[in-house]
Amino acid sequence: MKFEQLTKLKGQDWAVTKSSTAALQKPLVLVFGNRYLLEDPNIFTEIRARYPDGELVFGSTAGEILGENVFEESITLTAIEFEKSTYIIKRENSLDYEKDALQVGKQLSTQLPKEDLKHIFVISEGSFINGSALIDGLEQESSEIAITGGLCGDDARFQTTLASYNESPKEGEVIAIGFYGETLEISFAQYGGWTPFGPERLITKATENILYELDNQPALDLYKKYLGDKAKELPQSALLYPLSVKSANKTAPFVRTILNIDQEANAMILAGDVPEGSVVQLMMANVDTIADGAYKAAELGMEHRKNKPELAVLISCIGRKLVMDQRVEEEIEEVIAAIGAQAVISGFYSYGELAPFAGNTSCELHNQTMTLTLFSE
Repeated sequence: MKFEQLTKLKGQDWAVTKSSTAALQKPLVLVFGNRYLLEDPNIFTEIRARYPDGELVFGSTAGEILGENVFEESITLTAIEFEKSTYIIKRENSLDYEKDALQVGKQLSTQLPKEDLKHIFVISEGSFINGSALIDGLEQESSEIAITGGLCGDDARFQTTLASYNESPKEGEVIAIGFYGETLEISFAQYGGWTPFGPERLITKATENILYELDNQPALDLYKKYLGDKAKELPQSALLYPLSVKSANKTAPFVRTILNIDQEANAMILAGDVPEGSVVQLMMANVDTIADGAYKAAELGMEHRKNKPELAVLISCIGRKLVMDQRVEEEIEEVIAAIGAQAVISGFYSYGELAPFAGNTSCELHNQTMTLTLFSE
């Protein structure tokens, strides 16, 4: 692989942080950035001029990761020339399907050729998508292929997320990248580091990703009781106290973040499904446990690799970033310590992470995790 990386801070020109010795040929260009900056139509024009034959994939974020650094109010760009592998990119807009994430996933999956398909990487709109349903749709046609990726972010505003493929970023977009190649090695992992606390409660009323009742009581009322004064800061304050969910149809507990609240229905809108009959418990974390979780994720990603990764795409959750605050780069440093300094690092902070549990290929939607996808040719 050959690489080039650039950054653009708010109000500044593009700066090259890693340069290729020669012009890249038909590169995959991953562009992650602040939503307000990506709304500028000049950004697409500038990047297209630099990579006229590039395949440009954009996603808005809750923070940008490049190398060992975490940026805010910036745009980061990683251009990758694959020398022995190929990729195919498809896109759909969830607004065209009345926000039916299941149908979006099905459409994307049917468009990717299955012969020699090694992996699917997804960059999805994150403000209203049901990530669980999107995964279900993707896996209906590609159940044996591992899927990783993330839901786009909008800092802590939770207003609008943007994504696109070969056009200016816009709302509702979901992009799937299929990777192909005999020598291509892709590994992946996710890990959290959050600790459950307080009583376990039963989900007695929920519809897909909307949680109405816990122990036959309004879920939002109970949650506000635990938050105390922080309830006034919802939904942002919910990022500090996600829910651990134990479901009969899942092999391991998973974490759900609250993306929004419905005051009229006294309900909470989560990033993915929460089945009735599941048991939930509040979770919390500190800087050290989150950093340890990032290292553990990287260890898992490296466990069965034959070759050192050349590229690492990191997708971490905005909730982790809020907890770590000024020490947020420590979790990136922990990843680099585990995978090696030779890997080119790109990524972003998200509203949800897509990856299988360790030892599986079936994808799950996660919240509050560090998720890695490691590539080598």
